[in-house]
Amino acid sequence: MNKLDAKIRTLIIRLLVEGNSIRATSRIADVSKNTVNKLLIDAGKVCAAYHAANVRGVVAKHVQADEIWAFCYAKEKNVKAAKAAPAEAGDIWTWTALDPASKLIISYTVGDRSQRTAREFMFDLADRIEGRCQLTTDGHGAYLKAVADAFGGDVDYAMLVKQYGDPTGTKGHERKYSPAEYTGAKKEPILGKPDMEMVSTSHVERQNLTMRMGMRRFTRLTNAFSKKAENHAYAVALHFMYYNFCRTHKSLRMTPAMAAGLSASPWEVEDIVALIDAAEPAPKKRGPYKPRKKDNSN
Repeated sequence: MNKLDAKIRTLIIRLLVEGNSIRATSRIADVSKNTVNKLLIDAGKVCAAYHAANVRGVVAKHVQADEIWAFCYAKEKNVKAAKAAPAEAGDIWTWTALDPASKLIISYTVGDRSQRTAREFMFDLADRIEGRCQLTTDGHGAYLKAVADAFGGDVDYAMLVKQYGDPTGTKGHERKYSPAEYTGAKKEPILGKPDMEMVSTSHVERQNLTMRMGMRRFTRLTNAFSKKAENHAYAVALHFMYYNFCRTHKSLRMTPAMAAGLSASPWEVEDIVALIDAAEPAPKKRGPYKPRKKDNSN
């Protein structure tokens, strides 16, 4: 089987992490769409595995968590009318936990917005943090039991419940696409003794914008969306690997992984390609050629 040149694979991954779609990447790199998609899957698998194994023992005084919406195949309200919609079609949420000091994405989970996913997300987060931290989330009710079960009493937890008024537009498309007017926020201590002055979700909400800019399938009001939930999760894994280990943060002047003490130097996209190569099975060795024996029975 033919294997893409390392430079082409590096180019493809670089295009994907900079917000290009699958089709745009295939046109620029002059390869087929299936080739791009297969490389995304391979990259997503190794990036998810590397994050799971190496982003651990993180020392973070404060952690902010949030969920960001997207959809797979069709929006939830349109799934019934969609032809041949897969079982995972509909709304899909990416849960993220960020250390505002190092800007490191400590944990992420892709799923629905249920109590089950919240529990999975919080147990994963608790397993990656070293020592006690202060945690802030939004007012989503699924967090309450999930945080208590995952951290027990070893966390200072508060919710930031934002309040909104009517949409800023008054009619037609203005009302449909204009955001609701922000009227205030309420800080609620939940567990431990959180410092109420440090209760904030600003950094993780800004990270949501980075995700929408870095992954084409998260862009709003376009035809760029995920067709398969599995590929959506692989794209998220690749994005966070690049964000944590490769991309230098402007204010930190280093990558989040370096700021968190998980890496001594910034990674290059070539290093992600090397992970893919290392995960590929070695080709089978062929034995010596043995000529066929001629059939002289006739």
